[in-house]
Formats: sequence, C-alpha cells, structure tokens
Amino acid sequence: MRRTRKSATRAWVLHPEIAGAGAGTGAAARDPVHALEEATALARALPGLEVAGAEVVRLRRAQPGTLFGKGKIEELRALVAAEALDLLLIDGPVTPVQQRNLETALGVKLLDRTGLILEIFSDRAATREGVLQVEMAALSYQRTRLVRAWTHLERQRGGLGFVGGPGETQIEADRRAIDEQIVRLRRQLDKVVRTRGLHRAARARVPFPIVALVGYTNAGKSTLFNRLTGAEVVARDMPFATLDPTMRRISLPGNAGEVILSDTVGFISDLPLELVAAFRATLEEVTAADLIVHVRDISHPQSDEQAQDVAAILESLGVSATIPRIEVLNKIDRLDAEAREAVENRAARAEGVCPMSAATGEGLDAFVAALKAALEATMHRQQLDLPFEDGRRRAWLFDKGVVEKETRDSQRVHLIVRWNDRQRAQFERL
Repeated sequence: MRRTRKSATRAWVLHPEIAGAGAGTGAAARDPVHALEEATALARALPGLEVAGAEVVRLRRAQPGTLFGKGKIEELRALVAAEALDLLLIDGPVTPVQQRNLETALGVKLLDRTGLILEIFSDRAATREGVLQVEMAALSYQRTRLVRAWTHLERQRGGLGFVGGPGETQIEADRRAIDEQIVRLRRQLDKVVRTRGLHRAARARVPFPIVALVGYTNAGKSTLFNRLTGAEVVARDMPFATLDPTMRRISLPGNAGEVILSDTVGFISDLPLELVAAFRATLEEVTAADLIVHVRDISHPQSDEQAQDVAAILESLGVSATIPRIEVLNKIDRLDAEAREAVENRAARAEGVCPMSAATGEGLDAFVAALKAALEATMHRQQLDLPFEDGRRRAWLFDKGVVEKETRDSQRVHLIVRWNDRQRAQFERL
C-alpha cells in the first residue's frame, strides 16, 4: 500500500542533563525544565515541524560514541516507532560521530541545538545579507559534520598513470568543495559589509546619537522598537522573530531631540559560534552605538541567566563596557501584583533601570525620560580655538549642530561646543 505523505515533520525534543555540567554562556547553570521549554519553543518556531513531545534526559556522563547509553537508545528506538517520529532534536552539542551513530541506531534524522538554530535562521533570513550570513554559517557547521560515511567511494582516483596515486578521500573532496563555497560567500559578504560600512559612515555624519536595542531572543525588542518608531517590524511571541537589523530615526517626546534607533537580532544561550562569526558585521551596529538599551523579559523565570548570556555575548563581540546602558525590565504586565511590586522596588533603587510593558505602553514615559537623561550624560561642553584659515573644521562643527556660541578676536575664532565622545573623535580625525 502506498504511504501518504505527512503534512508535518514529527519531532521529539530531548534535553540532556549531564551530572556536574552547567549549560549556557552565563555563570549559573540552567534549570533543565526551563532549558527544555526554551528548546521546545525553538522547535515550534520552525515551520512544518510538529513537536510530538519533549523530555529531560539525565545522564551520569555522555557516551563518546552515542551520547546516550544502550538502555536509553532502546527506549528511544521504541519511542520513535510508537510516535512515528521523523526527527530527533537534541538540545545541546552532538559530535559528528554521535550524530551518525544515533541516526543509524534509531533510523531517524537528528539535529542538535546548533543545527536547529541554523534551520530557524535559514527560514527567517529575508535580506541578501541575512541569506549570505546564514548560508556561510551553515556551511561552516556542515564542514564539521563530515564523517566517514562513504564506504563505496572511499577514494577517488588520482595521478596521471593507469593505476594512479591514492588520490583524495571523498571527505577531503567534500571539505574542499565546502571551503570553496565559503570563500565565494565570504567575498560576496565582504561587498555587503563594505556597503554597510558606508551606511554607518553616513550615519556618523548625522548629528544624532545611535541607540541600539539588544537582548535575549523574544524579550520584546521589536515590540519596543515598534512602540517608539511606529514601524511595523515583525514582533511575535516566538524566538528569533526578527533576524535582519532595522534602523529608524525618531524624535523623542518633549523636544528631547532625535536619535537613530537600531533593532538587532536576539541573543540566546549557546549561540553557535558559526552564527556569531557570520553575523559579526550585523552586530557591529551595537559596537558603534552611543547608548545600549538592554531589553529583558522580566516575567521569564530565568531572566537573570538570560541577562548573563547577553552580557557574555556582548563582551565576546568586543562591545566596550564604557558605552552607557539602560536596562528595560519588560513585560511587567505579565507579573502578579507581588512580583510586580518587587520589580518596581528593585528598579527604584537602581539607576538606569526601567520597568515597563512595551506591549501596553505602560512605563514608556519613564523610559523615554531615562533615555534622554542617559544621552544628556554623554554630552559635554568644550571650548575650541581655531585659526581663521581653518574654515573646513569650523564648517563641520556647524554642520553637526554642536556649536552653542561663537566669538572672535583679532587672531582666532572661539567656539563653545556641546558634543559627545564620538563626535569629538570624528572632529579630531579631520
């Protein structure tokens, strides 16, 4: 009888909890239940995937060849048959050998955490740059997955004679082909990076500070971005709803000035190194910011651990600790009265911490006031004395709108300017 094609791929999510091993990039070990919930949310974020179930698998130690022991593999084999599964998702790193052995033993496709995140990014990439970045990250990951699975083509013929030399293994040929593709993609991406650099340089000539929104995935960055700008950036209750960066110029309420607001891709614990490297050009928008707004989902039970992950990734990207930061404790509308009071009291005792709800707009005025105060704190006054013939630099200062007062004597022009460190550095490079 001919088998009908399924409408969705049935998957089962497993979170291995290895005794004595922490998880994530943060300092604290993650609760396995919450880690499993995050992995399940990631799986559900992939279209065409039906999550049939999920479980935490506690292990005394990871088996080098199969990750799980023989008993657990037998259980999984029975589970695959009973649930008619097509895919097994492992929330953690799986070596190429472990993946091959488990797929052979269970008869289903297997994806680890890195592979799943890559699949989601591949599905969400919309711009040319995003597509190139994801493709390069996927190839870098695939290169590490090449194992000895070729029994019929162990070696290709090489040399010039009839017998020929030993040639190269099929794995080596595949790896070489992937390397060539990566080089080609890197060249294309370099062109995009240069274009982004030109755009960044053009923004640097505009006298508006840059404010970058960062945070854990699904923390509400895009909702806050839409609330402030009136834009329609995709904002859904799912991981990685936003992948490509978006920038808008906005006027702050109360004549507080104008800023350029940047919405960036969300972070996540154990973010694949391939993705960090591929998206470095995109995330460089954060390194060029005058102010960083860290958006946190304060209703999440592991909000503190998520904040540690964000801080670790920013540090790995080389984001300077001297860049001023505001912490937004988002989604207070999801808290009960007692938890909400505790969050508000905590924010009242700290500087630059704003409890709010980007979805309802509650607390928005206080956040804008904190944003204005933080930007004001980055500005300082300075007196400059320029010779009359230095008209180019004088014109630059007026073009940036930083001149508050100008006087002259018989020898020089005296200017009182109000600017930030970024503008001063640009002036000194002229």
